[in-house]
Amino acid sequence: MNSVCIVGGAGFIGSHFVEHLVNTSNDRVVVVDDLSSGGLERINPFLDEPRVRFVQLDAREIESLTTTLKQNCVDTVVHLASNPDIAAAMDNPTIDFDCGTLITQSVVEASRLANVRTILYASGSGVYGDCGDELCIESSTVPHPISTYGASKLAGETLLSAYSHMSSIRCLGFRFGNVVGHRATHGVYYDFVNRLFDNPLELNVRGNGNQSKSYVHVSDVISAVFKAESQQKSGFEVYNVATRDYLTVREIVEMAITTGGLNRDCVKIRYEESERGWLGDVPVVRLSSEKIRALGWDNKYSSREAMLNALNSRWEEVRGS
Repeated sequence: MNSVCIVGGAGFIGSHFVEHLVNTSNDRVVVVDDLSSGGLERINPFLDEPRVRFVQLDAREIESLTTTLKQNCVDTVVHLASNPDIAAAMDNPTIDFDCGTLITQSVVEASRLANVRTILYASGSGVYGDCGDELCIESSTVPHPISTYGASKLAGETLLSAYSHMSSIRCLGFRFGNVVGHRATHGVYYDFVNRLFDNPLELNVRGNGNQSKSYVHVSDVISAVFKAESQQKSGFEVYNVATRDYLTVREIVEMAITTGGLNRDCVKIRYEESERGWLGDVPVVRLSSEKIRALGWDNKYSSREAMLNALNSRWEEVRGS
C-alpha cells in the first residue's frame, strides 16, 4: 500500500484529489493543510475512512512537515498549496513568495529529508507570461511571467528541477489552464455567480470581456496528473494541461446568466476598457497540450462543458447556502 500526502488537500483541487484517491485506490492518504484558504467541509465526507488522516499544519514548517511525511511513510507528495487568488498580489505583491515559493522550498526539502520518491507539483500557465496568440509549448516557449503568481510557480519548477537532479526525487510539474469545477473557491465564473446571486440586475466585469483562455475540469486535471505519474518514471518534467478550445469572458457572462435562470434583458452588464482584468492578468492564453496527450491523456470535458458543469454547481452551492 502506497502513502500519498496531499499538501493543500482541503482546498478546491486538493479535495478532489482526496476524493479520487479514496474512491479509486487503496493508498493511505495524508491531508496537510493550514486551513487558511481550505476548509474541512470539503473533505469531511472522507475523514471517516481509516486510511485518511488530516494534519493541520503550515507547510512552511519544514521540521513538522518532515516529521509528518516520515511518520506516515509517504511515497508521493501532491503539492497544491499556494496563494489561490492571483489578483490578490495587486494589493500584496509578497503574498506569492510567502504563500508560494517558501512553501515549495519547504515541501521539496522536507520530501528530501523524508526520502519521498515522487513530488507532483501544481504549477500554472502564468509561468509563460503574455504570449498573445502564440501556442505555448513546454520545450520551446521561454517563460517570462508578468505576475508574482507566475513567477512563484516558475520558481517552484526550478526548485523541483534542482532537487530532482541533486536528490534523485522524481518531480513532475503541471502547468494547468484555468481549473474549474465543484467546490471552487475563486475564479471568474465563481465571482460572476456570487455577484449575480447578490444582485441579479447588474454585473460589473473586470476588463473588456475579450479575455480568452482554456478552462479544464478538475477531474481532467487529476487524470492528467496520474497519467503522467504512471508514465514518467524518473527525473523532472513539466506538462501543460489544457483543453484545445477556449472561452471568452463575455461568453462566460452569458453562460452564468443562463445557468442561473435569469432574464438576460434585465441584467445590466458593465465592461471596462482595459484588455486585462487586473495587473498581471494574461488576457489570451494558448497552451499546447500535445506532450501530455502523447502519454495517452485526453480531456473528457471541453472548455464549454467544463464551464457549464462548474456554473451549475456554483449556482447550486449559493442557493443551498
